[in-house]
Amino acid sequence: MSTVTDLVQWGLRGASQPRRRALALRVGAVLAFLGLWSLASGLVVLLDLFNPIFLAGPWLVLGKVVQLAANGQLWEHVGATLLRVLVGFTSGAVLALALGLPAGHFRAVRNALEPIVELFRPIPPLAMLPLFIVWVGIGETSKITFITYATFFPMFLTTVHAVQQVDPLLLRAASSLGARRTQLFFRVVLPAALPEILTGIRLGVALSFFVIVISEFIGAEQGLGYLINDGRNFFLVPQMLGAAIVLGLLGYGGNALVVLLERRWLRWEHPPSA
Repeated sequence: MSTVTDLVQWGLRGASQPRRRALALRVGAVLAFLGLWSLASGLVVLLDLFNPIFLAGPWLVLGKVVQLAANGQLWEHVGATLLRVLVGFTSGAVLALALGLPAGHFRAVRNALEPIVELFRPIPPLAMLPLFIVWVGIGETSKITFITYATFFPMFLTTVHAVQQVDPLLLRAASSLGARRTQLFFRVVLPAALPEILTGIRLGVALSFFVIVISEFIGAEQGLGYLINDGRNFFLVPQMLGAAIVLGLLGYGGNALVVLLERRWLRWEHPPSA
């Protein structure tokens, strides 16, 4: 009995070792980046290469973030950005799934949607932002519409491709067992396409945080993009870098959340020892 217990404990320890190594590598990479950043900003001061204000050290940036957090300004800007990202990304994801799933499953729907999608897909989101402002003003609607437009296309295309790549053998096997068309779609097609769909959602999350800054440069009084633009106008480099880093951390957190959902929903692809 003790031998079995020892083997189980040894197996658990062996399974946790790769995770510890991965965590150590990630922490080490972050610390190395901060060290190089500190070294570069210190050399600028010691060697008098250029004005040190152009390259604020990490501790100055961290101090500015802490100051903004302490007086409550940071949380207002973070909340405004997160709300816009959440609504815009959700709208884009719902639209992409609502159109992408039937487009991938039915040729007629795909033939009807493909010309329109391929016409607008090459147009950069930045080129559409002035039009959104003209159509709906400089308020929240234009920002949310801008995020929806930017995130829709990658999620739509990955959804269509995921549904098209479902193994026909799975469909024939389910049909031979008496599955109806609705059951085929929800119990075979959708689970088989889910891994690639989640990859498209990860792209959509990253794009949401990428384009929110652009939309908050114009007509915004709150948001991390506003903080960056305000820092640019008044040459507040620590504020600019601090807001950008916070934005990056939020994007990292959004991606981590999707990865967590992926590990829960696709447990067969992520064994415990991985």
